[in-house]
Amino acid sequence: MNTTASQPSRIVVVTGAGTGIGRATARAFAAEGAHVVAIGRRAEPLRETAAGHGRITPLAADITAEGEPDRIVREVRATHGRLDVLVNNAGIVRSGALGTLTPEMIADQLSTNLVAPVLLAQAALPLLEASGGVIVNVSTSVGQRAWPGSSVYAATKSALELLTRSWAVELAPRGIRVVAVAPGAIDTPIGEHQGLTPERMASVRAWQLAHTPLGRIGRPEEVAWAITQLAAPNASFVTGVVLPVDGGAVVA
Repeated sequence: MNTTASQPSRIVVVTGAGTGIGRATARAFAAEGAHVVAIGRRAEPLRETAAGHGRITPLAADITAEGEPDRIVREVRATHGRLDVLVNNAGIVRSGALGTLTPEMIADQLSTNLVAPVLLAQAALPLLEASGGVIVNVSTSVGQRAWPGSSVYAATKSALELLTRSWAVELAPRGIRVVAVAPGAIDTPIGEHQGLTPERMASVRAWQLAHTPLGRIGRPEEVAWAITQLAAPNASFVTGVVLPVDGGAVVA
């Protein structure tokens, strides 16, 4: 008996969905038939993400604000009644060498890149357990190597990978899979968001190209593909993995 038609659409939450990898991921899941709750601080970019995609619902929220992870999960429960996939994609970079870092620069990266994913995953646990869901964390391939000048950012992402492996073991008895992708140099606005000048951004891109064996910058859609594949029902025996999507940078 074919029961595919009776299966409900998956419900997916994507943080940092206003631009870049988050936007591409929200649209990729929607194209597969999922209903996506797109989370971000700014309402206008979220509306742009959802434009022309009826299965994407914007939800403006600052995941670092007190109580916001719980509010997001309450909204999802009230609207959809379930949650199948949580994509912890939101991240910020505050570049600076040791000796130049301020407490604010450190705290901002820790709260967005590390603390918020923990609290959001924790708030979502009951829904994810009920659905046999998946947590997908977005790390960075450079976090597996030295990254002078952005050491705090790399450290937060390395910690997120350790959380991925730890949660995979911890949550397996509850039927929840936990995986991660580690993008390399991807064409996103993250450089502009951290205030890099066009000249500095060009210098960063030149360095990235020199250290990427495939010799090009990746596209957000290529990372989104990896996220959707790891979260797919057919990947049901995959957990604890961190998949580089970096043109070979991490092995070069």
